[in-house]
Amino acid sequence: MISIGEARRHVLSCCHPLSPVGYSPVGSLGLVLAEPVRAGEDVPPFANSSMDGYALRAGDLAAAGQVPARLRVVGVIMAGDDPGPIVIGAGEAARIMTGAVLPAGADAVCMVEHTRTDGGWVMVDEAVTAGTNVRRAGDDVRAGEEVFAAGDRLGPAHISVLASLGVERVIAYPRPRVGVASTGDELVSRPGPLPAGKIRDSNRPGLLARLQADGFEAVDLGQVDDDPDTVAHVLEGAARTCDALMTSGGVSVGDRDVVRAVLEKLGGADFRWLQVAVKPAKPFAFSTLGPVPVPIFGLPGNPVSAQVSYEIFARPALRLMAGYRYLFRPVLQARAEVDLRRPADGKVHLVRVSLRAGPGGALWARPSGGQGSHQMSALAGADALALVPDGAGVESGEAVKVWLLEPEGLAGEDDGLPPD
Repeated sequence: MISIGEARRHVLSCCHPLSPVGYSPVGSLGLVLAEPVRAGEDVPPFANSSMDGYALRAGDLAAAGQVPARLRVVGVIMAGDDPGPIVIGAGEAARIMTGAVLPAGADAVCMVEHTRTDGGWVMVDEAVTAGTNVRRAGDDVRAGEEVFAAGDRLGPAHISVLASLGVERVIAYPRPRVGVASTGDELVSRPGPLPAGKIRDSNRPGLLARLQADGFEAVDLGQVDDDPDTVAHVLEGAARTCDALMTSGGVSVGDRDVVRAVLEKLGGADFRWLQVAVKPAKPFAFSTLGPVPVPIFGLPGNPVSAQVSYEIFARPALRLMAGYRYLFRPVLQARAEVDLRRPADGKVHLVRVSLRAGPGGALWARPSGGQGSHQMSALAGADALALVPDGAGVESGEAVKVWLLEPEGLAGEDDGLPPD
């Protein structure tokens, strides 16, 4: 057996970022920038009011010595208006709306709630200083500034910033297009009663869903029988249109484990059949196909093993191809809520656990169900995988590292805000 780290280093050494492509900002959501974005203009582009109120000279209030101060109203400025000839002189003010251009001569805005009108005059009841309720030009972003760096992943807030700058095109890494095939004569994909000896294909739908959840483009290659020629034909055809391929089943040591033999024949120098020191997901095969080359991840057939093998090997490699700066799941420190017992067998055990936040935000982990490699329901209920090193296990109350899979599992009714 070899370590997880050694096996993963080989996989990552054979994978490379995809060639960057130009995208519209809206079309770039979830992608990773290949080139930095620089601001072509200030945001905001002009000094403006952050409140509905009156634009004035703060010095006039200071000169009055006290409030209220009485100022003459010389105009009204709405958001989107050019203030034009309106200039605020001594003892003057202009009615102004949120987002409207601050007129020449003004250096502050008093909120309308702290004013009273008196014909063509306004009584200002609150003293303000220069800059009060004013957004200066470039307060958010300055022209020429690097707004986002290469390697940044674009989320909704990034898209909003790009729109505020008038950016029409960004250069980003495309989503890897990943073909998924399940192999096995025992599999059935259609609905209805199961024939004798058959099981339903759960790996392919689960892996396709996992790819989509992780932001990759998933391509369904269907179910493939345990025939070497058929498996090779499917993989060679898919390699022409996909950036990576993924199979489940056929990589162990059984008489009908044909995927391992096919990958060895197709892959050349990059092929590795590995017995990894991890439970579940011990058997794993990896190869590349074609001149590009296209990585092929041969995942084990047991449902939990396939998903865990994806987490260990395929997901980090696909994130590398997508240009991500960080490849791995968040690692958190938790405490075992119950004993996490295991036999010493030379492997790292990845235990499916649910998490709960205790007093002070401490995380507690407990098994989410049965830990057999066929028991997918426990993985469906898991928030994380606990890394239990070789040995007797982790006792209740002891620290244990966990890979966070589903942040939603930590959501709660308490939002942390002060009570009403």
